[in-house]
Amino acid sequence: MRYSIGELARRTGLTVKAVRFYSDRGLLPPSGRNAAGQRRYDDAARSRLDLIRTLRDLGVGLATIRRVVDGEATVADVAAQHAEALEVQIRVLRVRQAVLTAVAKRSSTPEETTIVHELARLSEEERRRLVAGFLADALGGRPDLAGIARTLTPELPEDASPEQLEAWIELAELVQDEEFRAILRRLAEQHEGGLRRDLAAEVRDAVTPALEAGIAPDSPAAGAIVDGLGRDPARLREWLALVDDPRRERYLRLLAVVNGWAAPESLAPAFGWLAAATA
Repeated sequence: MRYSIGELARRTGLTVKAVRFYSDRGLLPPSGRNAAGQRRYDDAARSRLDLIRTLRDLGVGLATIRRVVDGEATVADVAAQHAEALEVQIRVLRVRQAVLTAVAKRSSTPEETTIVHELARLSEEERRRLVAGFLADALGGRPDLAGIARTLTPELPEDASPEQLEAWIELAELVQDEEFRAILRRLAEQHEGGLRRDLAAEVRDAVTPALEAGIAPDSPAAGAIVDGLGRDPARLREWLALVDDPRRERYLRLLAVVNGWAAPESLAPAFGWLAAATA
């Protein structure tokens, strides 16, 4: 079947101007001409035009389309190359989205906006150095705390979601908080002094049932729970003042988002109850 430019445009959903453009560029050569010298196109040209339109809709350039329709490159090869290029663009757009979201949430100043943008654009190696420096400072680089350092290390995936990128930005700001670092250093020192890392789990296991049962922290039953922990109340209060800092829990929540872990259980209610019980 033979088609005029107008008929081909109607059958493919393109404008006459677009069909003529592709034909003039040599991407859609006519299969012949009528007696008046007007271009005519056959079913093969129609199929060729469908491919051109599809590739254009996918963002493929005219030079690459010419290679495909001329048989110099396969659709599969072109698709793979463009999919890879799009993945890079998507990652860039995700970073931009995370930065803009973070700036909007914080009502950031121009200076803060620049800092947020820089944190989001850090390379994997730069992120590792930033976190490693923070943990080395906070934990004193002690070999016995190497396991803790590993569990506190964020690993932002290459295909990070907007939520993971936003969490990374906030976490990166948090690791530069000198007061937060000081709190972790003091917790590490208490670890050395006998308040083991599993104390938080002990508190959770001992206090959660008391909270659920409605046991008041100033009751005799509460005293028995405190005694069961086997720690000096004064040292417990000192530990609680550090471990119950909201930045510590925020760090753990952000870490879980970045690493794709389940959200950690909040121990703030248990810590608050124990603080009141040891007051």
